[in-house]
Order: sequence, then C-alpha cells, then structure tokens
Amino acid sequence: MTPPATNPPATTAPATTPPATTPPPSEGPVPLLVLDVVGLTPRLLAHMPHLTALARAGSRAALETVLPAVTCSAQSTFLTGTLPAEHGIVGNGWYFRELGDVLLWRQHNGLVSGDLLWDAARRAYPGYTVANICWWYAMGADTDWTVTPRPVYYADGRKEPDCYTRPPALHDELTARLGTFPLFHFWGPGADLVSSQWIIDATRHILRTRAPDLALCYLPHLDYDLQRHGPDDPRSLRAAADLDTALAPLLDDARRANRTVVALSEYGITGVSRPVDINRALRRAGLLQVHTQDGMEYLDPMASRAFAVADHQIAHIYLRRPGRPGESTAVREALAGLDGIAELLDDDGKKRHGLNHPRSGELVAIAEPDAWFTYYYWLDDARAPDFARLVEIHRKPGYDPVELFMDPHDPYVRLRAAAALARKKAGMRYRLAVVPLDASPIRGSHGRLPASDDEGPVLLCSEPGAVGGRVAATDVKSLLLGLADPHRPQRESRP
Repeated sequence: MTPPATNPPATTAPATTPPATTPPPSEGPVPLLVLDVVGLTPRLLAHMPHLTALARAGSRAALETVLPAVTCSAQSTFLTGTLPAEHGIVGNGWYFRELGDVLLWRQHNGLVSGDLLWDAARRAYPGYTVANICWWYAMGADTDWTVTPRPVYYADGRKEPDCYTRPPALHDELTARLGTFPLFHFWGPGADLVSSQWIIDATRHILRTRAPDLALCYLPHLDYDLQRHGPDDPRSLRAAADLDTALAPLLDDARRANRTVVALSEYGITGVSRPVDINRALRRAGLLQVHTQDGMEYLDPMASRAFAVADHQIAHIYLRRPGRPGESTAVREALAGLDGIAELLDDDGKKRHGLNHPRSGELVAIAEPDAWFTYYYWLDDARAPDFARLVEIHRKPGYDPVELFMDPHDPYVRLRAAAALARKKAGMRYRLAVVPLDASPIRGSHGRLPASDDEGPVLLCSEPGAVGGRVAATDVKSLLLGLADPHRPQRESRP
C-alpha cells in the first residue's frame, strides 16, 4: 500500500510559489486507472455520455488490436508491449501438446512471457503499487492487490460463485461490503450488468482504501448482449448506456483524486449470422477422431490427425504429424468446401500477423466477417457430451457463446433450471443443463482484425493531447508508462 503522504496526487502550485520547471525528485508517479471496457467502439460511444465527456475533455485514438482479437491475447499485448509470437498467449486457450488436452481460460500469470507493465514501472518508480481487478492471468502475478473470478469447487461436485483475492483478507472485506462475487452474472444465461457493477464497486473500494499507483479494471458487460443480439440491436445500445451510467461514480472518484483515466477495448464486436462447424468438416474427412463413454462422444485430440480449437472468429488447427507430407493439404481439402472461412494462415501467414508461436496451430483459420467458428465435433446431438448443455468453459475444447442462452426449443427449460437452483440452495448436487445445441441465435462475434475504425476498439484518455490518430496495441504499455511520468509536459492538474 502506498500511503497518501508519500504518493500525493499532483496539485496546482500555490500562487505565491513560482511554477517549477523540473518537479522535485521525490515526486511520485501519476496515479492511473485503466478501464478495459470490453467491446467498446466509436459507434457505441454515441450512447455513453460519461465516457464521451472524458474523451472530449481529454483525448482519444483508434486502437489497433492484435490477431486474434480476443481478451487474453489483447490484454497480454497491452501489458507486455509485444505480440502473441513473443508473449505466447495465442488465444483464450489452445492445445497443450504436452498434456494432450485443450484448455481455455487458464488463470496463471506464468503463462505470459515478457516484461510486464508493472515490472517496468517499478524499475522507474521503486515501490510502485498495482491493483488488478479482474484483468485476466491475474493469479500468480506480482501485483499488490488482486481480484479475479474463481468458483468454489466442492468435493461433492458443486460449483459455487466466488473470487480469488490477494492478499487473502481482501476476499472477506469485499464480500462483507459487496456480497459474494456474482459469478453467474459474469457468464452464462444470467450474464448482465450485475457482475460489472460488482467490479466497479470493488475498484472504487480499493482506490479509496489502498490508493494504488496503477489500477486495472475489467468490465465485461458489453460482451453479453452484443454477442446475443448483435452490435446494432437496441438491447445492445441500452447495455452500453447502462454500463456508462454505472461507470459514472468511478470516473468521478478518479477525477476528484486527480487520477489519470485510460479507457480502452480489446476488440469491437461485429454482426454475424453464420456459425461454421469446422471440426465437423474435419471429422467428416476422417481427420478428427472421438472416443465414446456412456453413449457420449469426446474429442480425442491425441488420436486426431487434425482438429480445431475454435475461438470466436479464429480457429487454431493442430496436426498430429505436422512434418508428414500432405497433412496440411488434407486439411485444406477438407475445408475447401466449407462456407465461412476467409483465410487459412500457414507459417508465413502466422509470422505476418505476429502469431508464429509454438502454441499456435499449424494452420490458423480466420472466419468471414459475418461468420464464426463453433467447437462442435459430434454429428448427432444424441451423442453430444453432457457438458455441451452446461455452462462449462473449462471442459469444452473451444469457445461456446451459446452458453449465453437458455434452450429456446425446450418448453420446460426454465422449470428445470428452477429445480436445479432449488437443489443448489439446499446444498445438493445439481446440473444446470439449459444450454442449446443450436448455434444459430448468436448475432455478434470478434477475433478478426476489424474492417474499419468504427468497428474496431478505441482508446480514451482523460489527459488532453495524450493520444490521437491511431495507437497500436503494442504501444499501450509505453503509453501508460509515459502517462505515469510526473515530468510529462502535458500533465495538468484538475479540480
């Protein structure tokens, strides 16, 4: 914790004191609040007056994202200043070849390679303090205060909402003040503003009680309705306005503390209408293998000649024997007639996009602008694994946005959900099997590079003149380090 006495906010010099051209050596870094507003684009800003006012009083720029334009890859680029080829986060998950398993949404910071933002800041400002409130790869990171979603996995199989914090005492402090972290509002059919509101309130509390030099705050709310309904649907525009309203008190807190605010996004969500079953095409070609248990089919990545890890509009395709002649050709032939694939990146293509890392697939598929990749590999829904109908982000070998819906074709889905929740409240084991196996309702996705700045991410800063034009994702780290510098000429005090 940095005591206020040793890390005061910058203030305007008294009238009796001539302005110093060089601040005293004891002056601490400028405090920063970095908001990751998922899915924020220039189009949505028109419905977000508080963020618009921040940019109008300060500055804004188009933000060039990375491929794949997904949370884990983009955040890792922001924090290291490097592309996935260097930091190693080639998606929200990948095939762990040494384990023979597909794993998504891992949480340990040790997976990220490179010099992290806070390490660079501490070299410049010894004692620099950092709070990470729900940015990814938070566990194990060398930050001073950490909050990240983490369910309780009981021995009897129950999963209950909760979070991980460091130091441990912060968990009970936040829970007593804000309630249990609302995990079932963070993802799944119930995902809504409640989770982002909890994160906002936790951030305000940590800023008030700890005063970190850098606070990272992740706000996922715009991910939900924009994927459910599409970016231009009135419900999505309402979600943007609601999040902006929820953000207002946090922005006010930062302004009163003379804390520089940066709001950025990882990607823009674009309208889609075509799910692409890439693994089913590979299976029909005899390249993907399954094994069966209790009448259910499970992907067998170790036995498959080729399979895909679907991640929104990107899919990493892994080959069992990449050096064998004809293997890449067999994949290309299997996918040649599959509508919705814009490009298959080979080694040269991956290098061109900074995605040439050993964790990447031998080929990387990019969807057409209005298409996205399912993870589905079974050919008969009666043979689907039981986790396919669950909100189960860790067992599915690919991303499943359909988890945002309850099955519209099941007339009893809400009754069964209510019965499952009643068992949960009674402390009994339960299965909330409500997710449809029909991918057609999804109306928004991301992962490709945006077609235009209007559809892409944006960066806002409360400091006038701090940004403008275009900012590369790889420059965000150096930008934040520059904003922390109290000697920066453009730095101004605000009442």
